[in-house]
Amino acid sequence: QVKLVESGGGLVQAGGSLRLACAASGIIFSINNMSWYRQAPGTQREWVATSTSGGSTNYADSVKGRFTISRDNTKNTVYLQMNSLKPEDTAVYYCHAFFRYGYWGQGTQVTVSS
Repeated sequence: QVKLVESGGGLVQAGGSLRLACAASGIIFSINNMSWYRQAPGTQREWVATSTSGGSTNYADSVKGRFTISRDNTKNTVYLQMNSLKPEDTAVYYCHAFFRYGYWGQGTQVTVSS
């Protein structure tokens, strides 16, 4: 049974930082591409960042230079360090794992106040 459990969300003022974590179980973590997505109220879910199994990282233009995705294959965990947060970063953040199939976590709320 695959489980992705996000943590680290919360309320922060604009300009602040948060670090999200996603702990995975039931998958061979190291061969999965791990991504973060987010969904604000009334909008579609959007891709934020990906850490590939080969070690590369990619970011949406809206977060490039402010967010950093990283992974620890020994802990089956992917992280999203979010700095210089803006009110428009407010959303539910979801973890996604993909190898042959895709799996989603339940999400963690991030709220950035102005």
